Amino acid sequence: MTRRFLLAAALLLLTTTLPAQFRTGATGYDDLYDSETVHALKEHVSFLSSAALEGRKAGSEGEKEAADYMARILEQYGIDLISPKGGQEFSIAREGADTLTSRNVVGFLPGWDKTLNDRYIVIGARLDNLGMDTYLRDGVETPRIYFGANGNASGLAMLLELASRLSTNRVLVRRNILFVAFGASQETLAGSWYFLNRSFSDVAHIDAMVNLDMLGTSGLGFYAFTSSNEDMDRIVRNLQGELLPIQAQLTTVEPYSSDHRAFYDREIPSVLFTTGRYPEHGTGRDSYSIVDFDGMERELEYIYNYTVALANGPRPLFRQDSQAAPTVPEGAISWNDVDVKPVFLTSSDPAYFLEKWVYQYLKYPKYAQENGIQGRVLVDFIIDESGNVRDVRVSRSIHTSLDDEAVRVISASPKWRPGRHRGKKVRVAVTMPVDFRLEKGSKGTFGINGKRIN
Repeated sequence: MTRRFLLAAALLLLTTTLPAQFRTGATGYDDLYDSETVHALKEHVSFLSSAALEGRKAGSEGEKEAADYMARILEQYGIDLISPKGGQEFSIAREGADTLTSRNVVGFLPGWDKTLNDRYIVIGARLDNLGMDTYLRDGVETPRIYFGANGNASGLAMLLELASRLSTNRVLVRRNILFVAFGASQETLAGSWYFLNRSFSDVAHIDAMVNLDMLGTSGLGFYAFTSSNEDMDRIVRNLQGELLPIQAQLTTVEPYSSDHRAFYDREIPSVLFTTGRYPEHGTGRDSYSIVDFDGMERELEYIYNYTVALANGPRPLFRQDSQAAPTVPEGAISWNDVDVKPVFLTSSDPAYFLEKWVYQYLKYPKYAQENGIQGRVLVDFIIDESGNVRDVRVSRSIHTSLDDEAVRVISASPKWRPGRHRGKKVRVAVTMPVDFRLEKGSKGTFGINGKRIN
């Protein structure tokens, strides 16, 4: 008899003490009241943490079956597979041990914006867990499975249902989205390393990564860890004003080392969503029974909104000083270097120009309103020796509709009082941010340093 048959037989003898791990339908009257999302989450976690998968250890048959499941459901949800159906295999040479073969499952959802058809957001979740071992029970060697229901069947289930919702609402998503179940994550993040360094050729065009790991215990908290990235944090703060069923708490302490680490090492802005540490982590008690599926549904709503904002907004910077300094045209002097700054009406404060001119005449483009496009456009222009605004151009784009509107209004500016340098009137180079913000129930607002201008 094979080892797999013997293990299955031994497990059958333990059914009186092990929790049920594979559920294919309603398990009680409570399930009758489940939403479609909760029902789907239960189905995913039930299969991915079942005893039949033997803990999904990296390189095992259980991990392969989990990969097959992820590929099949992604396809059912309208996601294109760009890896083979069994996952993209890779090998890990281990000192003093056999070579380990694992796999990544990669799905693709194209964004609608042709100007961003080479930009990507990666949504990832760890595929593998600890597998199984044996322990002595009353002097008898007994098999023990590390089911990994919360770690990380919950994250995989969240990835699948997030893929479903984004696929249904694909007309709202500008950037391309890659969904990746990372194999051998427990083996020094091998799957994410392989994806970034061997299998995906367009890494330079990945704008951000969302990592889903251990999301099934929301009663203990719901956290967003961004390595204190200001642009990624800003989305969390913006969502605090939305009527969502749950809000993520920003944390500066990394709850777990996970696949976002590999992306961070490649200087790709990343966020880890997790419900944090829990007593059953890394034990055989991490089973279906501890997962809060209603809490996961609330988290899904939040993560969906975060992902849409990330996919539609400006590219987040890895470092806030990594935005290239504006190029000062020949014959002009930078705003910061001029002795006497230009004056608009009665003030040399750029915020005054934004409030009294730009936001008074800016019109939120209808196309951008209907498609939820918002963000900050950076505009470069010159104030010449006569005080005329000229050579207006966009240096950081959001979308052509917003870019064109910002350029239109700034180009129509009345004359300024020209700047002076060393006693002479000079051409002054200016870079100015124009913020476009949408609010639910409104046609759009424009902001200055967080202050909203209607």
